[in-house]
Amino acid sequence: MQTGLYFQDYEVGVTMVTRGRTITETDIVQFGALTGDFNPMHFDAEYMKTHMMGQRIAHGMLSLSYAVGQAYQLGFMEKTILAFRSLEMKFSLPVLIGDTLHVQLTVKEKQEAPRLGGGMVTLDVKIVNQNGKTVQSGAWTVLVASKPAAE
Repeated sequence: MQTGLYFQDYEVGVTMVTRGRTITETDIVQFGALTGDFNPMHFDAEYMKTHMMGQRIAHGMLSLSYAVGQAYQLGFMEKTILAFRSLEMKFSLPVLIGDTLHVQLTVKEKQEAPRLGGGMVTLDVKIVNQNGKTVQSGAWTVLVASKPAAE
């Protein structure tokens, strides 16, 4: 993958896949401490024994936040992303302690925005667990810089 893709470098239909990341109990505890979200679904093992999930689950926003970091690690956003403009996500399956997630990003559409210095790129996003099941899906739109004019 090329580092720092400019708007002109994106091709509709191209898919990028991140490496996996395993969700740990420490991740959940630290995310709860950072956000103040101490919902018993994430922190109370006894409560969750009687819940339909049967065990503690990760925060949905934790998985989404990690997905952004995993995508960034691919390098295509390096120094060319001007802004994260919007996201729409569906939370389909719980993420459990020990699940390993990777992210699939497919370029869905491009729209030039020269007034903003580049263009909008919409990515179809799937967060997928170790069993190949999509736990979250949706779309992210980012503002990407145009290539600098040749000197």
